Amino acid sequence: MMPTAKHASLSGNLVLLGFGSIGQAMLPLLFRHIEMNPGQVKVIAADEDGKEIANALGVNFTVQALTEGNYQTVLESCLSKGDFLLNLSVDVSSLALIQFCWRRGVLYLDTCIEPWAGRYTDRSASLSQRSNYALREEILAFRLDKRAGPTAIVTNGANPGLASIFVKQALLQIAADNDVAVEKPTCYEDWAELSMRLGIKVIHIAERDTQISGQRKQRDEFVNTWSVVGFVSEGLQPSELGWGSHERHWPLDAGRHGFGSDAAIYLNRPGAATRVRSWTPLEGSYQGFLITHGESISIADHLTLRKNGDVVYRPTVHYAYHPCDDAVLSLHELAGKNWRLQRKKRIMRDEITEGTDELGVLLMGNEKGVFWYGSRLTIEEARQMAPYNTATSLQVVAGVLGGIVWALRNPSAGAVEPDDIDYETVLEIATPYLGELVGVYGDWTPLRDRSPLFAEDMDRDDPWQFINFRVV
Repeated sequence: MMPTAKHASLSGNLVLLGFGSIGQAMLPLLFRHIEMNPGQVKVIAADEDGKEIANALGVNFTVQALTEGNYQTVLESCLSKGDFLLNLSVDVSSLALIQFCWRRGVLYLDTCIEPWAGRYTDRSASLSQRSNYALREEILAFRLDKRAGPTAIVTNGANPGLASIFVKQALLQIAADNDVAVEKPTCYEDWAELSMRLGIKVIHIAERDTQISGQRKQRDEFVNTWSVVGFVSEGLQPSELGWGSHERHWPLDAGRHGFGSDAAIYLNRPGAATRVRSWTPLEGSYQGFLITHGESISIADHLTLRKNGDVVYRPTVHYAYHPCDDAVLSLHELAGKNWRLQRKKRIMRDEITEGTDELGVLLMGNEKGVFWYGSRLTIEEARQMAPYNTATSLQVVAGVLGGIVWALRNPSAGAVEPDDIDYETVLEIATPYLGELVGVYGDWTPLRDRSPLFAEDMDRDDPWQFINFRVV
């Protein structure tokens, strides 16, 4: 059944910045679940893609690429106190937008922390400066003395976003299944203490997208089920992962940042060239890409326990992404072109014929086995529930919707991450759009069914060391 409940109201205006696959998928759900009318909404996009969707819904559509030189002038004319900026763009600095919104009393939400165009590929910058870790630390530095004020939620889509929510729900489920008595955690330390008690050493954001279409990838074309530019941008950043306190092996090309929380490390290679072994219940064992994502850092940071300033517990956390098959072919071609993006770009949507996006978190180390908790959403279910969507985009939109509702109900929370906000509210709002939301145990480990044909240097007494990756 199509969800129809109104969850919050917006008295001011909403600017939707960026109108790619996620923006187009998001717009109808705003009117379905937020008390507002089309006259309150303005879309600002870098091109005319999706203009017909905005026009059909009666929404003002403006083509205007935002730059460091014009963003304030453009936004000052349409945003004032009590309004909402929903940032679904690429190549526009999240920090600059958050600072702008803070000064004007405007609420804000994005799905990832973006820099101005060029930072990801700036050869004069260090790997650390091009990382998600550095971008996150800049946001954290801004909010140090701003714990109240207009709410700005950063990185609240599916992953990052729902991934942090899933981790908390998974921890409580594992505790219940192990007869571990626990009161509802109320702070970071409570969650970290619970994770340590349960023996959690590693968390994968484990995702397998099986959506396909009859229109196969062509030569010199990059195909994906969500933003091509966004995926390639993060794929060409250095691989990043939250670095666990149990780790005894140091990757030869790894580096520490030397500033901030020290919760994560980076590798001297792009995420699109690094594969890791992981597991989801439907797919089973697979090799995914270790793409940098904000939740790999924030989850590890929020699940850190310290005593006398020293880290005594932190899990290793990273993304293990197997995109749709045509996206894998696209990455293979991209690597062969020395990471120069293909001339043609295509986001699959209406031509998808079948498939599921299996997106969740895989918690490892508990005595009952690995535990995957997340969403199984088919393309058929996505189309029944919301127009202009794929299974992938609807999972992102569900997280965005949950974040918007939380922000409207808590308009003075300052700058926050998904790990900071009420996970129950976000999960309640998002769940109707997530298909089958399940928790499944398994006996998989990264060493299971390894090929005996080639010798590998593995610590088989402890399968949870970060030794299950390779360059491709």
